[in-house]
Amino acid sequence: MSTESRILSINGGSSSIKFAMYDWGKSLRRLLKGRIDRIGFANSEFNVHGSTDADNVTQSVTVPDQAAAVDLLMDWLEQRLGRDSSATVGSLAAVGHRIVHGGPKFSRPERITPQMLEQLQQLSPFDPEHLPAELMLIEAIGKRFPDLPQIACFDTAFHHDMPRVAQLLPIPRRYHWQGVRRYGFHGLSYQFLLQELKRLGDPTATTGRVILAHLGNGTSLAAVRDGKCIDTSMSFTPTAGVPMGTRSGDLDPSLVWYLAHTEAMSAKEFNQMVNSQSGLLGVSETSSDMRDLLKIESQDVRAA
Repeated sequence: MSTESRILSINGGSSSIKFAMYDWGKSLRRLLKGRIDRIGFANSEFNVHGSTDADNVTQSVTVPDQAAAVDLLMDWLEQRLGRDSSATVGSLAAVGHRIVHGGPKFSRPERITPQMLEQLQQLSPFDPEHLPAELMLIEAIGKRFPDLPQIACFDTAFHHDMPRVAQLLPIPRRYHWQGVRRYGFHGLSYQFLLQELKRLGDPTATTGRVILAHLGNGTSLAAVRDGKCIDTSMSFTPTAGVPMGTRSGDLDPSLVWYLAHTEAMSAKEFNQMVNSQSGLLGVSETSSDMRDLLKIESQDVRAA
């Protein structure tokens, strides 16, 4: 493989698509990083930062949903790298994807195949808020560049070998054998944090106890002992744990029953509420973006 080959890393989140491009030579060197931010908001943004004028972009864009964001990224890639053929894009050698849920089967990075995509589609009910959009991104790249290798890196892998007591949910055990268990998320972020602790010479990264926190539109914590995860705040889906941008975090389970009887709320409506209308957005009634809330906290007690 040529030292000029590029690797594209993509993190498709709930409200953004982050990406970075690297030179893969004797060492990994980042060429640029970028993001499509505030997907679904009126003031979406496309930003790229790199070492050349062509790799410095800041512009307002219209991306009402993930599909529009994917099209924007694909168009920019073709313009930035050009095509070597109908099946490849410039010097891009591979694309690595952060995949939110690997279910009980996927616990290490693997090359994406049609068989894997089919299995991941079956996992979509585990996380309907993220997996479908991530799979759409993979399929969009595969459609435009069918010969380009794509690698899946699973956010649940970091937590895959937690102690059984941390995996089990206190519901009838038969559901555990159906794959209903605590999986944990943000694993790639936690792996990076441990690597940084090691780089800084902190012994707790390998021989002690440390609490790690991932803070963003999605938020979670993980307890790590001797370099391995032993517990985490998120559970079967990323909705569990602490309050987030639009997700409620942990709630009294009987709230489902209460709202079904007092407001005739369906399971679908409840799921939409706890994933898209709660958290910072629900409490503030203004925005799920901490930057927006900080601007108005002195004038609006709900934001404060």
